Order: sequence, then structure tokens, then C-alpha cells
Amino acid sequence: MGNGNSREAKESRRSRLRHKLQKFRIHRRHLRSSRNSAGMVIQRTVSAEDFSGIALLTLIGAEMKFKDKWLACVSFGEQTFRTEISDTTQKPIWNSEKKLLLEKNGPSLARVSVFETNRVARNKIIGYCELDIFDFVVQEPESTCKSFNLLDPTSSNVVGSIFLSCAIEDPVETERRFAKRILSIVDYNEDGQLSFSEFSDLIKAFGNLVAANKKEELFKAADLNGDGVVTIDELAALLALQQEQEPIINNCPVCGEALQVSDKLNAMIHMTLCFDEGTGNQVMTGGFLTDRQASYGWMFKLSEWTHLSTYDVGLNTGSSASYIVVIDRKSKRLVEELIDSKIVLSMRAIYQSKIGLRLMDQGAKEILQRLSEKQGKKMSSVESAQKIPRFLEFFKDQINMAEVKYPLQHFKTFNEFFIRELKPGARPIACMNRNDVAVCAADCRLMAFQSVEDSTRFWIKGKKFSIRGLLGKNVNPNAFLDGSLVIFRLAPQDYHRFHVPVSGVIEQFVDVSGSLYTVNPIAVNSKYCNVFTENKRTVAIISTAEFGKVAFVAIGATMVGSINFVRKEGEHVKKGDELGYFSFGGSTVICVFEKDAIRIDNDLLVNSGRSLETLVSVGMQLGVSTRTFARSTLI
Repeated sequence: MGNGNSREAKESRRSRLRHKLQKFRIHRRHLRSSRNSAGMVIQRTVSAEDFSGIALLTLIGAEMKFKDKWLACVSFGEQTFRTEISDTTQKPIWNSEKKLLLEKNGPSLARVSVFETNRVARNKIIGYCELDIFDFVVQEPESTCKSFNLLDPTSSNVVGSIFLSCAIEDPVETERRFAKRILSIVDYNEDGQLSFSEFSDLIKAFGNLVAANKKEELFKAADLNGDGVVTIDELAALLALQQEQEPIINNCPVCGEALQVSDKLNAMIHMTLCFDEGTGNQVMTGGFLTDRQASYGWMFKLSEWTHLSTYDVGLNTGSSASYIVVIDRKSKRLVEELIDSKIVLSMRAIYQSKIGLRLMDQGAKEILQRLSEKQGKKMSSVESAQKIPRFLEFFKDQINMAEVKYPLQHFKTFNEFFIRELKPGARPIACMNRNDVAVCAADCRLMAFQSVEDSTRFWIKGKKFSIRGLLGKNVNPNAFLDGSLVIFRLAPQDYHRFHVPVSGVIEQFVDVSGSLYTVNPIAVNSKYCNVFTENKRTVAIISTAEFGKVAFVAIGATMVGSINFVRKEGEHVKKGDELGYFSFGGSTVICVFEKDAIRIDNDLLVNSGRSLETLVSVGMQLGVSTRTFARSTLI
């Protein structure tokens, strides 16, 4: 009887699977029926959130304003690709292509940067453009290339044009191509279909023991017309459905990467790209994280065997602390933060070693204090204005003067430029009419944690860090214990005014004396240094109706001797209002929310869980009050 029940259950499962495959085939036929005779989709009713597919991006060439040897880089998500270097010309031709993976809820914004090359010095970015690949999905594809203006990263002036084309392969075609490649592995007689023995070999090749034990059941379910063989269409339908319901492919057979079950077609698209990597059709060189890494000159080629293996995201300790990689929230691409190599070596020596710690105990703290005071005075002198052009050149692709309120000649000292204001509207405030939505307080590199415990596990490595220590002795910490923590780190090139993240009333300002360590991740990630609890800082307590109390902590750093607030105690503030500014240097703001008061946006938490800072702007959404979620649940 047990065998009879098992047989009935098996037939029932097979019937259900066959029914699902039939529905899936109807859906595929419906998609195909929307195509014209040329195979193009006549009307695309997809959204960016729902689309998965492959985009073939081809960089054809460019037209620049002077002659040089040129290369172009494409940054998309967490990958960057580069072309070959052109001959000396004003009109470089590359004809380089790369297939980009369009994932559900993944990146869609690609940045193309054009560099003039130098034999000895680092290659210099001349212009860039950004394009939303999804625009090519919702529009009718065209065979001709398109022209895009190349913008100067500093001024947004047009410095040239780039010519490119982009062709989108929809999910149905991706499934078919993938099934055809998979089928060819075991199609021994090359008749374009699989017998049961060939199908069995294919299932075994996937390395899934569960699927291997059900290969007869899977074969009969896939063979919808019962002719004893499985065609490309039938195999494509089976693979697509099974990857959603009960995956039979656990790992990519090409690169061995584990596939995420929840990604629906993305696993299939990933494997299609892997198959293509071996065809020789890909012209652009891959394997880079950022366009700066991809654009290195010959010196990079000499050292990449040692450097590339450590070039990654995450905690910056040891040799990997020679760079900082952050992810741009808007474009979802990785960006390398510029930092002088001599400064890196100095910070590693001081902050990531026991010897450096002993130096701190023996007077280095006082040296940093005097150095910051001296540098602050120097940067407020008339002579310091001469440093502004060099500063802009070093951070050429990271400071946009078109956003600045006043022209460059307005600034009489370097500090005046450093605390520059932006034009009205340059930083839109998310959900301005909703006080239950908190926003980012600064242009910065952000780390967000739902609890203090998470922050010490993924980022803050100082052994003495605590909320009590952060807020100081004159602020009652009880409301914030085990609360949510958001770190806004400002780099020297950032707009250095900070803004109110929530609407409410400023209850009090409390100054906490301390040192002036750097707030660079090299120090924050060090177990030998307690930056946030030992640095000079000012704590502002903001009382709100939606989030309870919020602690806003402005922390000084090396070269930042002055923290300036433009609001007063008892004043009502709206989110997005300017709250204050830091003088010369880089520094940090930390916001502490009461426990379970805010639901921080998931993308920020995910990046922080990878020890990866997110590049954000003032006014971007940070999170939503949990009281809003509670009310919506009751409704």
C-alpha cells in the first residue's frame, strides 16, 4: 500500500508540474505574439523593477576637442570594464562591446568615462556621461548608434561626444539561448532535442542529487507532447520554471558561483553571460571594481599581480587600507575614494599598530591638536585661496562647481570655499511633507545599523565604543541604548554643511571635549583606536513626534578644529534645514535613534552588512518611522 500511495503522490506531483509548464508555455507564446516579423517586441509593458535580461552595450567611438591617446571605461553596478587605448587622435574609435546583466531591482544606470592617457602620470578623466540602460528597454531598439554629450566632471561643460549603441535581449530570448547552449552539451547526435538518456546525463551534470533522483518525473513533465524527446522550447520552459519552484541548477557550471534561488531568471542570465565569456566576442576588459582602477596606466600593469588580489570592498585593514571603495546609491556603482598614498601610510602606521597607539599616549594627541589649530588658521588666510584650483583638480570628478551657489572668484580663502553653500534646490528633500520619513543629513559615505551591536560587528572596531561614551557624561543615554545608529562620514571633497535629518525641536546642545583623530575608515576599523568616543564633538538632542528623541552628534577630526551650528536650543527645525558646518578637513556626523524607532532603508542596511559605505546626498531617504508601519498594519 505504501508503494501505491507513493506512486499516486508521484503522479500528482507530475501532473501539477505539467500544469504549471503548460501555463508557462502560454505566457511565453503571449510574449512571442507581441513581436513583429523582425523579432522585435512591438510593445513593452515592463517596469525597471520587474525586468531581467541582457544588454549588449557597444562603445563605438568619441569626438574630443584635442588630440590624445584615449580609453573609455564603463561602470555598471559593482563592475567596471575598459576599452583598449586608441591611437593619438581627436576622434578615437573603439568598437568595444560588453554584455551587461540587468537584474530585477538591480542597477540600471551606466556611467561611461573617457580618459586621456599618460605614460608616467595617472590617466586623467576628461569627460563622462550617464545613461539609464532601462531607457533602451522601454523604447523601440534602433540599429543606428546614439550620441551622448561628455560632461566635464567639475563644471558640467560639454567637452566632447561619445557614440554608442545598446541592444536589449528580453528574458524569453535569454531562456531560449541558454537552453540551446545547455542542450548542446549532451545532444550527442546533434538533432536539436534530447532523448531520455541524454536528458539524464544533463541532470547529472547539474550536480543536484534531488533532481537526479527525479529525472524521470522531470522528463515526462517537460515532454508535453509525449513524443519521447525534449525540444529546446520544452527544456527552456522546464529550466525557467524549476529555477523558480525547485532549482535543479545549484551552481553555475562555468564559473562555479552559487546561484541565488530567489532571483528567478537572473541565475539563467548569469550562466548565459558565463557561456559567452569564452566565445572571444567580448572586447572590453573586465575584472575591475571602479573606473579609477580600470584607468590606471602602465604602473598598474606592473603591480596588478599584488594589488588586484586585495582590491575589494569591506573593512580597510592592513595592506587593503591603501584605498577606500564605496557604492554610489544613485547609480549603484562602486567608486574609489581619492586619498593621498603618503597619508595612507601615515594613518596605517599611527592607527593600526600598537606602536602608533603608544605614540598617541606619549604626546601625539597634543601634536594633532596643535596641527589642526595651525592648519585651520592657515586655511583662513588670503594666501590659502591659491590652493583651491589644485584641490579642484585633484578631486576633478567628485566636485561639481555647477551646484555651488557662488562662482569660484567669490571665495577669498580656502576655508570659505570649503564651507561653500549650494544653489537652492541642488539637494531635493525626500517626502518633504511627511515628517515620518527621515533623510540623510550630509553629502557623505554612510553606514547604517539597526542596532549598536551590528555597528561593532561590521564597522566600528574600537574596543571601548558605546552609546554612553559617544554621548558623553552630560547626556542621559537611556533612551538610546541599543538604538539604531547611522554614521555620516564626510570626506574633504564633500559639501561640508550638515542638515537636519528629522523635523522637531532642538532640546539641547552639549559640547564634549576630546582629541582630533582622523575619522577615516582606517582609524574607525582599527581595534587600537576609539575615534568616536575620544574625539572632540557636539551632541544635539532633537525631540520629534514621529521618532521620539534623536541624538545628532557632530564629531571633529584631524584638521577640523571647528564645529559650527547655525541653530539654537528651543528652535523648531524641519528636515533638510541646515544645522551647521565643519571647517577644513573631513569629519563625521552620527545619528542615534531610540530602539525600534526607525526602519532604515534596506539597501543601506545590506551595504553596511558588507562593511561597504554608501555614497549618499543630503535629503535622500534614510528610513521611515516604525509608528507609521504600526498604523498601516492596524489599518
